[in-house]
Formats: sequence, C-alpha cells, structure tokens
Amino acid sequence: MPMTPELIVLVLAALLQCVQFVSFAIPANIQIGSAYLMSARDRPPSRDLDERTARLKRAFDNHFEGLILFGIAAVVIAVTGQSSGLTGFFAWVYLIARVVYVPAYALGWNPGRTLIWAAGFLSTVALLVLALI
Repeated sequence: MPMTPELIVLVLAALLQCVQFVSFAIPANIQIGSAYLMSARDRPPSRDLDERTARLKRAFDNHFEGLILFGIAAVVIAVTGQSSGLTGFFAWVYLIARVVYVPAYALGWNPGRTLIWAAGFLSTVALLVLALI
C-alpha cells in the first residue's frame, strides 16, 4: 500500500504529538520535581503546574482525542483506496489546525483557539463522511 497524503499527515500528526509531549513534560518535570516523578504517583503532586504548562498539557491531551478519529479516517481512506485531492486537502487542514492549536491554547487565544479546534474537527468529520461515500 502506498503512502497516501492522509497517511503522511497521520505520521506527521503523531510526530506533533511527540513534540507536544516534550513541550509540556520538560517544564512540568521542573515544576513538580523529581521526588514526585520517581514515586508511584498514587496522589496528586503537591505543587500545581503553572498556567502555560497546564495549558500545554491540556492541548496534548486534546490532540490524543482528535488523533484517534483522524487516524481512523486516514487509515480507512488509505486501505479502501479512496485517497483524493479532496481527502488530502482535509488531512492537511487537520494537521495545520493541530499545529496552530498548540500556541493558541498555550497563549490563551480566545475565541481563536476554539475556531482552530473546530477547523481540525470539521476536517476530520469530512474525512469520515468521505470514507463512507
């Protein structure tokens, strides 16, 4: 099976998830401290994350949720041979929205953050619908 644009974007989105992990994990580890990180984590940390780091964590978690649906759409389109210019377009819109969403969330861009999220979500919905046609 060839690498379709949707699968390429899926791999890039997974790499974005790795970058997002590092972007929140490093400051979170500094803020929370090594004693908690080396523990069994049976209780919440004694210190809270600062606002920006907490936002980066929420953006990371949110991307997991979006990545599941996008991954389903990308794989179904690739496996069924339905890749087209239109599906490739929606895949790239999803990725661009997810990339822009990270600073939008971290910096508190409102209502821009929600509009950016909606662009990525609607692109995923479009891909899922196109997979059924």
